[in-house]
Amino acid sequence: MVVMMVMVMVVMMVVYVMIVLMVFVMVVVMVERIVVTVVVMCVMVVMIVVTVVVMVVVIVVLVMVLVVVMMVVMVKVMVVV
Repeated sequence: MVVMMVMVMVVMMVVYVMIVLMVFVMVVVMVERIVVTVVVMCVMVVMIVVTVVVMVVVIVVLVMVLVVVMMVVMVKVMVVV
């Protein structure tokens, strides 16, 4: 009888440990997926931001060059006149 009780206790413990492990693995997998998703989102956002910054810098540089060219042209025109 006592042996039966001990066996039942051991089986219960093993089942409990298995269940806890399963739950732990599920949680880890979920967290991993969430982390991967977050990392991918972060990378996307960073790429978008970098692209936007590069576009803005290029536009600003172009505008500066245009302004400089206009100034030079104005100065030449003034000198010619």
